[in-house]
Amino acid sequence: MIQMKFVNREPINKGWSCDRKYCATTADGTKYLLRITPKEKSASRADMLRMQWEVAALDVPMCKPVEFGVCEDGVYSVQTWIDGDDAESVIPFLADTEQYVYGLEAGRILRKIHSIPAPEMQEDWESRFNRKMGNKIQKYMECPIHYENGQAFIDYIRENRHLLKGRPQVFQHGDYHIGNMMIDRDGKLQIIDFDRYDFGDPWEEFNRIVWCAQKSPLFASGMVNGYFNGDVPLEFWKLLALYIASNTLSSVYWAIPFGQDEVNTMLNQAKDVLHWYDNMRNPVPTWYFKMQHSS
Repeated sequence: MIQMKFVNREPINKGWSCDRKYCATTADGTKYLLRITPKEKSASRADMLRMQWEVAALDVPMCKPVEFGVCEDGVYSVQTWIDGDDAESVIPFLADTEQYVYGLEAGRILRKIHSIPAPEMQEDWESRFNRKMGNKIQKYMECPIHYENGQAFIDYIRENRHLLKGRPQVFQHGDYHIGNMMIDRDGKLQIIDFDRYDFGDPWEEFNRIVWCAQKSPLFASGMVNGYFNGDVPLEFWKLLALYIASNTLSSVYWAIPFGQDEVNTMLNQAKDVLHWYDNMRNPVPTWYFKMQHSS
């Protein structure tokens, strides 16, 4: 039973989550984010909230957990409300410097998130991710739709698997990109949607940067530079290209159940990726600006 008393609930029909989401208002006019998770998906939600508490304790700007419990339809969580706009609808239209500065901030926030270690029982990253990539290659081969020069992704994966050896593992947001960020009324960057959190190589978290680069190459560049404090190792780029190749392979068969528009989005994205990486021959993408970094 939900403890907090809400006088109004407005449904939010955005995102890929199975949760029902509402902007819920209390009698004093305070807004909260109310999420109701169906019973069959509810087991992992308590863990997600526990991890969100840990992240919030690091002073990461985000929806902070307020209440959690069981309700008729499954489990619910109440979180603080962020009043603002989706970052992807704001940032690409700002001045170049502002786009880059928001990117720096996104990178620094991510570094904070990655300060939470993975559980000690976590399976070795090399074996875990190699298995994942093997499955993706197989499913891509079986998929009725292939990318033009999709073989470049497969070749890059096979030639660079060794880079996974000895990689550390940390807490990951799980879907860290401009589409899961907001700009609040004070102009501050906020991080949302920790639903897909995981534990893994911190550098793998950048695999969604393709969405950022498509919207704002300056934001994407800032994110990398902010994370590494302006000193980006070549090893990072090689590994990121591996993670992006793996992700791009799986995108096309993932998109099929969602219809042709989604498939076209992924086909276009693969085209962009191959262009940025010169058909996977150059690990540093062409969208990257190594701008003068100021801390």
